Amino acid sequence: MVDPARSDRPRRPRVALAHDWLCGLRGGEAVLDRIAALGAERFDLDGLYTMFDDGRGLTPAIDRVAHVRSTLGSLPGATRLRRWLLPLYPWGVADLSRRLARAHARAPIDLVISTSSAAIKGLRPPPGVPHLCYCHAPARYVWGRREDYTRDGSPRALGLAVMGGRFREWDRATAAHVTAFVANSRHVAGEVERCYGRHAEVVHPPVRTGFFTPDAGARREGFWLVVSALEPYKRVDLAIDAARLAGARLVIAGAGSMRRALARRAGSGVEWLGRVSDERLRDLYRRARLLVFPQVEDFGIVAVEAQACGLPVVARGEGGALDTVCPGVTGAFFASPDAQSVVAAARACPDPSDPAVASACRGHAGQFDEGTFEGRMLAAIGGLLGRAG
Repeated sequence: MVDPARSDRPRRPRVALAHDWLCGLRGGEAVLDRIAALGAERFDLDGLYTMFDDGRGLTPAIDRVAHVRSTLGSLPGATRLRRWLLPLYPWGVADLSRRLARAHARAPIDLVISTSSAAIKGLRPPPGVPHLCYCHAPARYVWGRREDYTRDGSPRALGLAVMGGRFREWDRATAAHVTAFVANSRHVAGEVERCYGRHAEVVHPPVRTGFFTPDAGARREGFWLVVSALEPYKRVDLAIDAARLAGARLVIAGAGSMRRALARRAGSGVEWLGRVSDERLRDLYRRARLLVFPQVEDFGIVAVEAQACGLPVVARGEGGALDTVCPGVTGAFFASPDAQSVVAAARACPDPSDPAVASACRGHAGQFDEGTFEGRMLAAIGGLLGRAG
């Protein structure tokens, strides 16, 4: 008689996930969500290791994984003040590395997958365990976009000037803890090479092209749209100045620390929506004249969501936009970060009321769908698991 408790099936690989912090749902968390969902289907997930966790629910896939928060994140007020705690990030990551080692001693872990734009890529895996890092970017505020965070002369800017060099040394050294890098764009792959001296395969983030779709019944209106966190490096000020110069109606969906300063700059010529639901966002994409994407972004899921709805994009011709926007077909680039250049690009931007333009935008967005992401990530994961075995 066969013992029902016994099974001849091989043990499923045990995988640990890691993410810088769990304090909101943005593009990085969208990637984490898909990785967590893939992991739940195919692996046993040990836990989700993070420096800071504010305790709010994010997505079902993320919430189902046991969260392991660093001692740093348990300090009073740490989650709210996390962006000021850069000098302590190495301590927080080292604490998580020790917790990961203890978990491995209890039940062997086969793979660590981190998704990083700050410090969690420095997590040290247990000996013999490969570490796959999905890199959204080396920390922008100490590497590629320092001027966007230090030009205001604030205490944070002073702190970055004083501590940035030491953090860069630690960040570069701990790249050795990563077995293989995956980058979200060609731009970020170049940054991984520049900052860490490492090669990175490019796997573009997943975009919900099945949800973000055109609607032939929606009427295109003349307004410009910005969908963005209201933070310094997002350069929403450029969109405000350009819309004023062009006499265009500007609608802004998003929230952040720069809201009051931007509102003072804009005066009465901007409609502020704050955070909006996915359904409202899709409706805005379907009705706008163009999306203004003024920042140098590492990838830019928003730009692809807009095109999936048939909306062309006016983007700075650098960074991830070089992967996501086809100038003259699905949008237009501007080279200089000033209002006149944005206005010129807006005038050159294809008209989404032309069915051929809307179709081209939709077709281009299709290469970034969730299925493509999942297939390429599974290939990267399988390669490391095979190497570990």
